[in-house]
Amino acid sequence: MANSLQAKKRIRSNDRRAVINKSRVSRIRTFIRKVEEAIESGDQATAADALKSAQPEIMRGVTKGVMHKKTASRKVSRLAKRVKAIA
Repeated sequence: MANSLQAKKRIRSNDRRAVINKSRVSRIRTFIRKVEEAIESGDQATAADALKSAQPEIMRGVTKGVMHKKTASRKVSRLAKRVKAIA
């Protein structure tokens, strides 16, 4: 258990940030799921639009610190490759 005031404050602030980060990651996963559903439906136009809206959301996760830069780039790259393969 934390003894110092600073340690107690860090626990409180970490709990607040964890809630925010969890919602960010969930939002990113939702955007990725929409792209994957569009890919499985076979409609390239819908998949391309979904990817176009998901890409900035994924990269925003990088700037907010919930995802590593290379992880985000890899996810975007693989999704784009799958969207392109529909044609």
